[in-house]
Amino acid sequence: MVLRLVHNLGHYAILLCTLLGSYALFLLKTVKVIFSTRLKWQKLFVQMERIGVDSLTIIVLTGLFTGMVFALQSYIGFQRVGGEQFIGTVVALGIIRELGPVLTGLMVTGRAGSAIAAELGTMRITEQIDALKTLNINPFQYLVIPRILAGMIILPFLTLFCMICGIVGGYITCIHILGLSPEDYTSGIRTYVEMSDIVGGLIKSSVFGLILAWIGSYKGYTTTGGARGVGSSTTKSVVIASIMILISNYFLTKILERL
Repeated sequence: MVLRLVHNLGHYAILLCTLLGSYALFLLKTVKVIFSTRLKWQKLFVQMERIGVDSLTIIVLTGLFTGMVFALQSYIGFQRVGGEQFIGTVVALGIIRELGPVLTGLMVTGRAGSAIAAELGTMRITEQIDALKTLNINPFQYLVIPRILAGMIILPFLTLFCMICGIVGGYITCIHILGLSPEDYTSGIRTYVEMSDIVGGLIKSSVFGLILAWIGSYKGYTTTGGARGVGSSTTKSVVIASIMILISNYFLTKILERL
């Protein structure tokens, strides 16, 4: 019984290390191709539009209603201790440092990360990627790099919109629904929110953009099993990227706190 348990643990540990190694090698190969080939600028702008511009409406709605709910819940707590004047500070810091980057990453993962995996997966099973190799076109240069760079570049801009809409949503709730003073809400933000908070949130969002595009590209590029394989890769890409975003958020928070 004990030997079987040890064997199973070792087996799953080897599978996990193999999987992590394949993801890392995929990313390393991408980095190598970035510095050894010319960037396809047109492809990059197309992917920035697909990942960023097409996700703007979702991000605006997410930030707005998250800020409204956050302000309402904060009011319920602060009202019990007489600290309503700190609601604006808490909402702004919460949206800027954590909720804005994380929610943006998760929402774009569900909308654009899945699309990346499905598109590349379809190209793989229909042998379009093999056709590119036959034509002496590097698939990483043509398909993978524009998506990864687009995710890293455009996510901070989406996060900025999410931050702004979240703060505006909190303002709407506090002033027009709860009847609090506008000066109390805005003065706390001006006093306690620093540029380092905003920069930290944007750094996080750029890393999240790398993760969602990297995972989506890897799962799509390595798709097997026909149409069912495309569906499986798409689902796994969203799940894995979402988990990695949540895990990396903790470590990024600790690193940025020390810096």
